[in-house]
Amino acid sequence: MTQTGDLGPEEWELWGAWTHAQRLLAQEIDTALQRDSGISKAEFSVLMTLWRADAGELRVGEIAASLRWDKSRVSHQLTRMEKRGFVTRSESGAHGRRTGITLTEEGRGAVREALTGHAGTLRRHFFAPLTPEQAAAIRAWSEGTIARLEGPGDTSA
Repeated sequence: MTQTGDLGPEEWELWGAWTHAQRLLAQEIDTALQRDSGISKAEFSVLMTLWRADAGELRVGEIAASLRWDKSRVSHQLTRMEKRGFVTRSESGAHGRRTGITLTEEGRGAVREALTGHAGTLRRHFFAPLTPEQAAAIRAWSEGTIARLEGPGDTSA
């Protein structure tokens, strides 16, 4: 007999279906974003983080905290995006370290272009198939999971 821990067969089936659906949905959304806007999910994530920034500029550490990425991943991503003309780094801080990151005009254009297509993809593959009751249940479960895993006072997301 196969060991299943404390989960019953229905729970394992639910977990398997949920993780499979999540992977398929993420793959479809990522593929559409790349195809329609010419940017990767990682680029979109950074662009949106900067787009939403109140001051219009963030430090690498602030981007890393917001995306829950390590700083080296953010730095490598920013280097690629700087080469594409999406972001610019400004010298600030001790010893002239390049820590201030802002969107260029090209970066703002990429965000605007991606938002329309990305919203359509999300609507088609995520929102449209949901009943209001399903949407409410997913929202409640998601918010509860975030609160439970992030804990009180965690504002890094």
